[in-house]
Amino acid sequence: MIDPPAALTPGIRKPPEIVRPPRLPVPAGIGRLLVLTVVFLCAACGLVYELELVALSSYLVGDSVTQASVVLSVMVFAMGVGSLLAKRLRCRAAVGFGAVEAALALIGGVSAMALYACFAWLGQSRPALVAFSLLIGVLIGAEVPLLMTLIQRIRNQDAGGAVADLFAADYVGALVGGLAFPFLLLPVLGQLSGALVTGGVNAVAGGALVLGLFGRDLSPRARRWLLAANVLVLALLTTCTALAGPFERVAREAVYGTAPRVARQTDVQEVVLTGGTGDGRADRGGTARPPLALYLDGRLRVSALDEYRYHEALVHPAMAGGPHGRVLVLGGGDGLAVRELLRYPDVQSVTVVERDGALVRLARTDPGLARLNHHALDDPRVRVVTGDAFDWLRWDARREVRRDGPYDVVLSDQPDPGITAGAKLYSQEFYGLVARVLAPDGRLAVHAGPPAARPRSFWTVEASMRAAGLRTVPYRQPGRLHASAGGPDRGLPGTAGPATGTVRYWGFVLAGRTTPHLGLSPEAPRLRSLTPQALRSGRLALARTRPAGLPPSTLVHPRYGD
Repeated sequence: MIDPPAALTPGIRKPPEIVRPPRLPVPAGIGRLLVLTVVFLCAACGLVYELELVALSSYLVGDSVTQASVVLSVMVFAMGVGSLLAKRLRCRAAVGFGAVEAALALIGGVSAMALYACFAWLGQSRPALVAFSLLIGVLIGAEVPLLMTLIQRIRNQDAGGAVADLFAADYVGALVGGLAFPFLLLPVLGQLSGALVTGGVNAVAGGALVLGLFGRDLSPRARRWLLAANVLVLALLTTCTALAGPFERVAREAVYGTAPRVARQTDVQEVVLTGGTGDGRADRGGTARPPLALYLDGRLRVSALDEYRYHEALVHPAMAGGPHGRVLVLGGGDGLAVRELLRYPDVQSVTVVERDGALVRLARTDPGLARLNHHALDDPRVRVVTGDAFDWLRWDARREVRRDGPYDVVLSDQPDPGITAGAKLYSQEFYGLVARVLAPDGRLAVHAGPPAARPRSFWTVEASMRAAGLRTVPYRQPGRLHASAGGPDRGLPGTAGPATGTVRYWGFVLAGRTTPHLGLSPEAPRLRSLTPQALRSGRLALARTRPAGLPPSTLVHPRYGD
C-alpha cells in the first residue's frame, strides 16, 4: 500500500525543508571559527569609525559631549534600522554581507576625510557628521543578522548559543578597536589615514570571508561582482591614503587662509603656526610682514596683531595690590603670559603648569614664537611642569606650598570654558584647589571667555569662583576684530564669524580671599593698551550685566556651552 502524501493527510504536518549546507573549502569547525574572526575584525573596524567621527567632530566643532551624543544616538538608531533592512537579504546572506562590508569599508574609510573637507571648504561639518553616522550605523546594524544566517548555515545550533558566540566576538572586537584607536591609529597614522587603513582592513576581511569561504555557493556573476567591488574599494582607499598628506595641506590652507608654517599633532592637540616671525607691522622699507598666528585644535589662540591686549589684561591687574614674588601660571605654554610677568624685576619665581610639553618646546625653539615671547621660558626664574593643571594642584602643589610658601599670584591661562575638554578647569572644585595654594593676600586672574557673546558661560565662571569662597571683580578688555578662524578662541574675542565692525571683548575675573582692587601697580612697566581708565570702564560695563541666581559649574554638573 502506498502511503498518502503528508500534505494531504489530516493531522500530519509536512516535514521541515532541509537546507543544503554550503560547500565549504574547510571543515565546518574551521569555517565557523573564520566567521567569528571576521565578526571580531568588523566590530573593531566599526568602533574605530565611531570614535573617529567623535574625535574629529570634537576637534572641528568643539563641545565633545554634544558631538559624542549626536554620533552615538544617531548610530544606535541607524543600527536598528539596518537590522530590519537586513531581513530582506537573508535569502542571499553571503552576497548581502559582502556588499554591506564593501560599502561600510568605503564609507567608513573616507568619512574622516569627507568631514574635514566639509569643514574646510563649506564651513559646516554637522550635516556631514549626521549623514555618515546614519550610513555607518545602518551598515553595522545589517552585519549581525547576515552573520547569524551564515554561521547557522555552517552548523545549525540553538539560536541562543549562536547569538552568544556572535556577540562575544563582537564585543571583544569592539574592545580591541576602542583601544587601538587612541593608542595606535591616532598617534601613528593620524585621523585621516587611520580611518582609511581601517576601511582597508574591513574590505579585506569581508571580501575574503565571502569569496573564500562561501564562494562555491555563489553564482559566477555574483563572484565577479563582489570581487570587482572589493578591488575598486581597496583601490579608492589606497589612492586616498596616498593623497592624505597633500589633501590635509590644502585643507589646512583653506581653514587657516594661508599655508601653515608648522603643523604638529602632539599627544594632546594639533598645533599649527601660520604667518612669519613678525607682528604684521611694516618694516622700515614699508613691506608688511605676515603676522604670526598660533592655532590649537583648529582654534586661533594667539595672533601677533593683538595678543598683547589679551596678556596685558590677564597679567598686570593681578600683579597690583600686593606682593608678586612667587607666581603660578596654569596653562600659558606659549610663554606670552610669562613674558609679561618677567617685566617686573621683583618676580622671584614663575611656575608654569602646561599639559602639552610639545607646545612648550615649540615656544622655546620656533623663531617666531620665541621672538614673540622674548624667550621667556628660558629665563632661570621660570620652571615648567608638564602635566594637567587640575591633577597638579590636587597632588603636587600642596607639597610645594609647604616647602616654599603660597603663591602671591595665580594666572589661569586656559582655553575658553565653552570647550568641553577644559570644563573642569573652570569648575568650583578647580577654584577650590587654587584657593588652597593662594597666599592670604594673593590674587587669581582667570580668562573667562567673551562676556558679550557667551554671557552665561562668563558669569558661570564668576559664580563658580565665588562658590569656592573667593571674592571676585569681573572686567573686560577690547580686542581687534579678525575675520579669520571660527570657534571660541583668544585671537577673536567675542563670537566666531565674519567681521561685522562691532567691538568685541575678552572677559576676565580677578579674585582673592578678600575683594581685590582692580588697577595697575605703580611698578608696572609701560603698557601698550591697558590703562587704569580702561580697567575701570571695563568693570563698570560688566557690573550692569550681571545676571542673578546663576549656579556654579561643578565636575558632576558642568554648565558651560551656551
